[in-house]
Amino acid sequence: MAKDEYMERTLVLIKPDGVQRGLIGKIIDRFEQAGLKMAGMKMVWVDPKFAKQHYKAHVGKPFYPGLESMITEGPVLAMVLEGLHAVETVRKMVGPTEPKQAPPGTIRGDLAHHSYQYTDKKGIAIKNLIHASGNKEEAEEEINLWFSADEIFEYKTVHEVHVF
Repeated sequence: MAKDEYMERTLVLIKPDGVQRGLIGKIIDRFEQAGLKMAGMKMVWVDPKFAKQHYKAHVGKPFYPGLESMITEGPVLAMVLEGLHAVETVRKMVGPTEPKQAPPGTIRGDLAHHSYQYTDKKGIAIKNLIHASGNKEEAEEEINLWFSADEIFEYKTVHEVHVF
């Protein structure tokens, strides 16, 4: 990765609901069109032990069982995206956690529609398609959890001509 303080990497997961709905291509396309580079990608079927590692901040909370059930119900597409201010850019593109609150133009606002009221009443986790690291520190920790060093690639894209 370039030694520029503004170049970052972030973890993005297309959760089982996004994979099952066939939205992988649409979601990746949005990131690529924004100039973010795919530095790593793989499909993983998360087991309960790994779910506890990824969602360690939520284990023990009342909603955790539904969260674990959701993330383990099908394959997840895990990606490392790289670019200028990648963490903040991806979070802005993804939108708020609750799709009902996500504005049009965001991934969740355009492609998801669950609300906390609905999912709480049903006793299920919110289907919001995607996970994105919340900050630089979390991104680094999550990337190290999901990817080994040899699964992350460095290369140049045409977008980099316009950035540097």
